[in-house]
Amino acid sequence: MNGGLYAATICTMTPDGRIDSAAQELHFASVMATSGLDGLLLNGHAGEGVFTSREEQAQIVRIAREVAPKARILAAVSSESTMQAAGDAEAALRAGADAIMVFAPFSWALGADPRAIIAHHRGIAEVAGAPIYLFQGSVGSGKLAYTPDVLRALLEIENVAGIKEGSWETRAYEMTRRITRAARPEVAVMASGDEHLYACYLIGSDGSAVSLAAVVPELIVALDRHVREGRHAQALAIHEALFDFAKLVYAAPGHMAAARLKACLADLGRIPNDICRAPTPSVTPDERAALMAALRPCVELSQ
Repeated sequence: MNGGLYAATICTMTPDGRIDSAAQELHFASVMATSGLDGLLLNGHAGEGVFTSREEQAQIVRIAREVAPKARILAAVSSESTMQAAGDAEAALRAGADAIMVFAPFSWALGADPRAIIAHHRGIAEVAGAPIYLFQGSVGSGKLAYTPDVLRALLEIENVAGIKEGSWETRAYEMTRRITRAARPEVAVMASGDEHLYACYLIGSDGSAVSLAAVVPELIVALDRHVREGRHAQALAIHEALFDFAKLVYAAPGHMAAARLKACLADLGRIPNDICRAPTPSVTPDERAALMAALRPCVELSQ
């Protein structure tokens, strides 16, 4: 199975900035208690993967595998260096990951030679020898969104199994989906623009991998099920609630999304604190209040 519904989880920290293993176990258990989730996406943007070492990333994978032995685990790698990213991928696979998700290095937002993009993915894929998932970046993220020609070239890599489609625009999402269906119909295109899941599910999706599922996993599962079964009034009600919450979580600056997610989880009593690794600050009291006000209808719908 290449597609499915995955929760992109956060990384719990102790007050001195170390990984809180006990809290991480509880976080994974809470998320995976939701029937209908297929697995977890670890060490991504929400999981602060760029701020953690190779051993810490592997530690997160080991905890997830112990808590959810039957779940499918996608481990993200985000390094600027192909050698570093390939090593991170190997470590994650040894720790129990099933597949690797390759996030674009942030320097590519300034522009990257297509040859470098393809070589980076191919180098990781060859070393990992496991299924590889691409990340199609937001249309608003500079040059992190792959052009159609680059996407077609990436789909030529044999062990590409899926795409976390985060274009954050339904037109771009459909373009990715059409290109993939034409080139590699077996590759899963997973709608992952949190604010626009409903529209993408209507177009057609092989699942999703979103961080909203770390906070309200029941709603992501329900939204997918309602669309598949034609209950659009119920799906639209979930979309309305998710949209208002998501636009606050992912508002500029985008690097604060992890802190916002942690603030919500802490206020819900699901993690002990909202500490992020430096230099990410905590959210302000006013922002926290706004987040919780937007989250409340989501929580009510999920009950």
